[in-house]
Amino acid sequence: MATEPSSPLPDKDYNLVSVVQASLNYAWQMETYIADAKKAGDAELAEWFSKIQHNNQKAGEQGKKMLAARLSQEMSG
Repeated sequence: MATEPSSPLPDKDYNLVSVVQASLNYAWQMETYIADAKKAGDAELAEWFSKIQHNNQKAGEQGKKMLAARLSQEMSG
């Protein structure tokens, strides 16, 4: 069984970075899913994917702000 390498960052910071990356990546992926649904003529599904995209963008942006604040505190502290 493969194990992930340990992070040089405290777990909470690593987790924050990981969630920001995953949220923004998933928001980007939704573009394809939205386009596929629209191409298939499924407006309901396209709208649902758009809502998911919006939620992931919001989570990613909030996470980036949190990360920036924490890094700023570490640099000045």
